[in-house]
Amino acid sequence: KVNSGTKKIMTQVEKFLRYSPSRDVVFVLGAGASHPDGVPLQKDMLPMIVSGSIEEIENSEIGQIVIEFIKDNFEFNSETNVYPQLEAVFGFIDYFIQQNESLNAKYTNEKIRDIKEYLIKLIHYVVNLQTDKRSHYYHLFWKAIQKENSNVSIITLNYDTLLEQAFDFLFKSHGYIDYCIPLMNYEQIPELHNYNFWVNPREPVSIGANENPIPIKIVKVHGSLNWKYCNCCNQTLLTPWDRSIDLKKGKFLGYTYPDNLEYEFVCPIDGTEFRTLIMPPTYNKTIQHPIISQLMSEASREIRATKKVVFIGYSLSSSDVHIKALFKKQITSDIEVIVVNPRRKESLELNYKSLTKNVRFIYSSFENFVNDESQINSIIS
Repeated sequence: KVNSGTKKIMTQVEKFLRYSPSRDVVFVLGAGASHPDGVPLQKDMLPMIVSGSIEEIENSEIGQIVIEFIKDNFEFNSETNVYPQLEAVFGFIDYFIQQNESLNAKYTNEKIRDIKEYLIKLIHYVVNLQTDKRSHYYHLFWKAIQKENSNVSIITLNYDTLLEQAFDFLFKSHGYIDYCIPLMNYEQIPELHNYNFWVNPREPVSIGANENPIPIKIVKVHGSLNWKYCNCCNQTLLTPWDRSIDLKKGKFLGYTYPDNLEYEFVCPIDGTEFRTLIMPPTYNKTIQHPIISQLMSEASREIRATKKVVFIGYSLSSSDVHIKALFKKQITSDIEVIVVNPRRKESLELNYKSLTKNVRFIYSSFENFVNDESQINSIIS
């Protein structure tokens, strides 16, 4: 029997978890939020890939192809740690792809397209190196939200999954993660029996009679390490604990539990090889991808609906024109903007003042910010 949106199922209740029409805080997380846990900053990714410091990259076919391409087309000095910007490498690659031209006989247009995908997979690999551990700082972040105010949402530009992994102590009793995209894991169909199903917080959820969980949006506008995209059926599979790539084969790897047997991921619907779903750092970012486009629209709605936007560990880089455009369009004069960043730098301040005059700066690292209980609580409450 259905009554007021709930249905009794033995000792549980099936309930819609509704969002408040407005949001108190929207957090925007940049690389500085994950860096304390060892996730590399963007400027460190290319040196990690080409310096020879990671044996798995050096010994892999895709690693060797990418390193050879960069050495053929860019000059760098590993002794003085001077490398080209990652945006410049992707910009060079994207030029030939967009013009549908070859560079030379060695680097045909088709080969350059392969190199771009290989480089994205190598970035996936180096970001994932530090994501198997628990994040103390993200745990403190979630504790503050649980204690002070859960009417928040999070827009993150990071690929790593440390934020979601730190959410586990809140799962079910306090809240559910809403990735804001349709996941293949929502459908309990026979083809997906080997994978983890995921609770869709936008449909009725079975909860304990004394529980009152809330949904929290995590909008990953640049994609995620634990998303696998099939460009045949255009669906996304969430693999919460499987983020590994076999660099020798260039394949995503999964593991059966509890046997820990390794297998390669392919789409269970049509057998197509999954692709990465992360937006690479390039000056020519495209948001036409159906998933990225949907996430940008979701981020727009969250910004319009909030009273306060808090940027943490993000410099509003000149290469992120799409992010500046997103906030410039949606931030109104009555929305308070707070920037948490350890760097006291005029250029950074001017970047944010170009978005809105209603901005203030807190000069703090993410780890110091979440350890300062009074400070984070005053912003959330």
